[in-house]
Amino acid sequence: MNGSLTSNMLDIKLKRGSAGLGFNIVGGMDQEYVLNDSGIYVSKIKDDGAAGLDGRLNEGDKILAINGVQLEGLTHKATVDLFRMAGEDVQLLVLKRPPHSNGPLGSGPDPNAPLSALGILVVLAGAAALCAFIYMRQQRRPF
Repeated sequence: MNGSLTSNMLDIKLKRGSAGLGFNIVGGMDQEYVLNDSGIYVSKIKDDGAAGLDGRLNEGDKILAINGVQLEGLTHKATVDLFRMAGEDVQLLVLKRPPHSNGPLGSGPDPNAPLSALGILVVLAGAAALCAFIYMRQQRRPF
């Protein structure tokens, strides 16, 4: 299987070259890269490496498994060791970063987060201006 599993998951087979697989990773149980997510993420793609030449793996993608071994719960070092021992043909299960996303998965603003102090001040200032406008309008006084 070397194609799409779902719209955002991809099964990628790479052949290790002289430059290795050609990408760097961040994350792991001991080096959380995304808040509350100990997953392994692609941090850099080398143009001349296997991943760069293949073209499907991108910075910010989350690697879920290597040769069928799930990475959930592994430390960064354990994951690096798994990559080193993976052999010449390496199969990756990848969760693609959403398009137009600047960071890794899950790194965007929290939609449930409370408004910032500046946001509250802007809303209050707008409400005060509206109240002043309505008051002046009722008094029929020109500004």
